[in-house]
Amino acid sequence: MTEFCDDVIKLFPLRAIPDVIKLFRQQLNNREEEPDLTLLSIVTGLIEHSLTTKVLESTGAGSSTSHNNNNNNHVDGGKGGTAAAVGGDTAGGNFPVIRYDTVEALYKRFKSVLAPIEKLLVKTTTDSKFASREIIKKVSDIIWNSLLRSSYKDRAHLQSLYSYLCGNKLDCFGVAFAVVAGCQMLGYRDVHLAISEDHVWVVFGKTGDETIEVTWHGKGAEDKRGQSVAPGIESQTWLYVAGHPVVCNRYMEVAAIVSAINPSLTATSACLEVADLQQQLLWLLYDMGHLRKYPMALGCLGELEEVEPTGGRKSCEELYNESVRSAQTYYRNHHVYPYTYQGGYYYRKNMYREAFASWADSSDVIRLYNYSRDDEEIYKEFLDIANELIPQVMKLESSGHSAKSILRDASCFANLLRFYDGICKWEEGSQTPILHIGWAKPLVATIAKFDHDIRSQVIIKCADQEPQAQHPAHGQENGSKNGADDSLHHHNNNNNNNIVKADANVTNGGRGANGSSGVKGNPLPKSLEALVGKCGEKLLNPEFLLQGGGQPFTTEESAPSSDGEGTTVSSVAADTTTEVKPASNGKREEGAIKKQQEGEEPEKAVKPEKQREKAQEPDAEPKRPIIVLYSQKMKGLKDLLLTEKLNTNAISLQITAQSQVQVGGKKLRGSQVSLGGSIGGTTGGTVTVGDGIEGNTRPKRARRE
Repeated sequence: MTEFCDDVIKLFPLRAIPDVIKLFRQQLNNREEEPDLTLLSIVTGLIEHSLTTKVLESTGAGSSTSHNNNNNNHVDGGKGGTAAAVGGDTAGGNFPVIRYDTVEALYKRFKSVLAPIEKLLVKTTTDSKFASREIIKKVSDIIWNSLLRSSYKDRAHLQSLYSYLCGNKLDCFGVAFAVVAGCQMLGYRDVHLAISEDHVWVVFGKTGDETIEVTWHGKGAEDKRGQSVAPGIESQTWLYVAGHPVVCNRYMEVAAIVSAINPSLTATSACLEVADLQQQLLWLLYDMGHLRKYPMALGCLGELEEVEPTGGRKSCEELYNESVRSAQTYYRNHHVYPYTYQGGYYYRKNMYREAFASWADSSDVIRLYNYSRDDEEIYKEFLDIANELIPQVMKLESSGHSAKSILRDASCFANLLRFYDGICKWEEGSQTPILHIGWAKPLVATIAKFDHDIRSQVIIKCADQEPQAQHPAHGQENGSKNGADDSLHHHNNNNNNNIVKADANVTNGGRGANGSSGVKGNPLPKSLEALVGKCGEKLLNPEFLLQGGGQPFTTEESAPSSDGEGTTVSSVAADTTTEVKPASNGKREEGAIKKQQEGEEPEKAVKPEKQREKAQEPDAEPKRPIIVLYSQKMKGLKDLLLTEKLNTNAISLQITAQSQVQVGGKKLRGSQVSLGGSIGGTTGGTVTVGDGIEGNTRPKRARRE
């Protein structure tokens, strides 16, 4: 008795990539049956192994003989097939021929692994269509206990059922996928993968809201198999994306199979045939709409398109943007990697303004979490951005003097602050400090690259509450980036501190917000209304001087300061101080006030001056970004960042100061801790903690510079 229907059998043997595409299309278009995860995983794993692992084994041994004898006759021609695969990243003739009997034998082997559970189900005479926690745990136990106990877990090409059936090796994803494939083989259709950005678990049940751990994570040998992903402290970490994983259906699980394909041969080389197969399969799934809710798969396809673009298809940049929109739309902007995919692309294309904005956006996401010891992968990602990529950008940009350099762009400086603010907020309330001196030195060096006249243009505001408690207008404003539509209004707590330019309709590299809703909420102070009504265009004079241009107006009087509201911005060029009110930064608001108080004639008088101002600017983009800081550390740096002469020792001390505070065994978030801004002078500074908790602070670690 065959394991597959005639429609599947007639597609074999698979001799080239188009044959594999036909098999996947047949499985995805089958209206009577679900896609067979076991079949597809065996096929892709066999191809990947033949073109990657066998190549390395053969070249390393100096012959075509592999040390894994289980794999020698799964490719047509046995040893001859292995020899043909040597150098498999150069020619299309190296593709292995996949025969039906080979796939069927492996399929039956996996079925025999699950035989004890099938017998148990017959004895218990259960008629339920839905899996129980006990059944899933038994499937997990069988697979777990049959794995080799060795230090192979970090190796590549261990994610498929082929690796399990031929070598008894699986990585973290592979174990979870094998459990889901096994439950499907047992007839349970309610068991599905839940995928975060660095972990996988299983959801099941009639409503699909029950969860169970089936695999391990990281380098530790311990596992939590059988436990549920409870809505506790741990589930609010980045590892579990705070309850916003990609919960797959069968078609998205096929996308997970394809996304997990690894074309790499070594750390610096890859097999082109495997990459081409992965790329074509992802486009097949994309055309069928199965990647719409899968940001990581869209990012993977974007990377493949960046290396080898497909004619007539979307560009890699469009795919990266679509990955960001998917995360914003379906997962309340709780995924970090879509932004790092995007930022990495802009960095490689020397689009540094856009790269800074993407990195700041990724930091806006990570500040929604608390750092834990399981966040090693994303920690390394941010460390690489902060200590490698950003310093390299600064080195390149400071090598020449150009008016278009990002060092002359205040929005880039604001994005830099936003990037570090998110990391500092990520650290607050966590068990382990993040920002050591290795973070502080590159930060201080980068800030020092920006001249005072550029730094002083940034209007820095300090949030009085947690980012999750912001008004819905913020979520709509920041969710609209990258082309996302109005359906994003539900993620009120994400990317709240994005830069709001003076003219809110001007975007930053196609990434700007569609309105300064975070600024318009405050009423205009009466003192400023009177000032605008009397002085007219005089208010434009300090703002224009801050941009580093000429002097379009004849007056050099400083605008009188009003009451204590707003943010003070110093200007080197004009030696004047003007207080910037939260609701009066945009030229549109200013124009509206003039129309109300002075009529149309004053507006006409100012118009030629505005035209001259625009003509002198290379682009008409305003230079007065506004940033909202949420972390206590960055709030303490506010005044230091705007001083003419930077106090690097004070900045380093503030960044490396511990911000964790423990009261009665309970961690407090940053809003409950007052981390002082009393750092200043030339002798360093102090960190002040709020009243009533002084006895529970941990001493700062001794550090050497």
